Amino acid sequence: MDGQKFVEQKKTAKGEQRAFVELSEYKTLWFNTGTLCNLACENCYIESTPTNDRLVYLTAQDIQPYLDEVRDHQYPVSMIGLTGGEPFLNPNIREILTLILERGFDLLVLTNANRVLKRHQDSLLALKKRFGQNLHLRVSLDHFTAEVHDQERGAGAFKRTCDQLKWLYDHGFNISLASRSLKDEGPEQALAGHKKLLDDLDIHIDLQEKIVIFPEMQSGRDVPEITTACWDILNKSPEQQMCASERMIVKRKGEDQTVVMPCTLLAYDDQFILGNNLRASEKKVYLNHRFCAEFCVLGGASCSSTS
Repeated sequence: MDGQKFVEQKKTAKGEQRAFVELSEYKTLWFNTGTLCNLACENCYIESTPTNDRLVYLTAQDIQPYLDEVRDHQYPVSMIGLTGGEPFLNPNIREILTLILERGFDLLVLTNANRVLKRHQDSLLALKKRFGQNLHLRVSLDHFTAEVHDQERGAGAFKRTCDQLKWLYDHGFNISLASRSLKDEGPEQALAGHKKLLDDLDIHIDLQEKIVIFPEMQSGRDVPEITTACWDILNKSPEQQMCASERMIVKRKGEDQTVVMPCTLLAYDDQFILGNNLRASEKKVYLNHRFCAEFCVLGGASCSSTS
């Protein structure tokens, strides 16, 4: 990566005006429940591992003020998302799930469904009985093949995840998949591969609605900076980007207060701290990070693109 790129907040390395995104309205509010994970995947965007606690476990008390703020300001938030790390490692997860669901939100929980989900089966069944399809679990795969998935997550990980995915489906949970396509795979090939996998598992969900396939990220590769002129060149708009309608709340190790970030990918970059509450976070977000270009604008991906 060119060391001159993604340095100045408002100007590119060539001195052009950097693209920015303004908040149009709140639609999705994300909470990072903590970066600790039972896996250490090389391609993890937030570098979650069994030892990375740079974002500490959230509690229900951390989350409640933001839900109150949504209510008090009548923000049109239609979905709450929980990500990590692995959310089901958080010792407060059941209390967190209950709090959000009792407020009437649709709740999307991202999980690797590798071992850790199994210990929560009874509580998940109880929550499903109370809240039905409002509880949505999105299971992460690295690919539709065991070979590629296990290269990232360890021998046997693919089968363990598929077994838990099947358990969720058989018990009527609202489920979806998050996976990725390799650089030499087109969208149709990736979709067909995932469909065959689910058919083999006797899982029948609408893949037009229930799968998001992220582009393969190549760490460190040179990507272009996005300027204000790029919107017309690429036939895209600021309103299509995640940060036009989403925010993420994190709690950094050693800090007393949670902070609001523009999206799920930039939790360690201080320039993207937008404040300690939702009202304060209604600011322009300058696309001064390679993830903004590679993942969002050029990759066209969105963390909340399924429901």
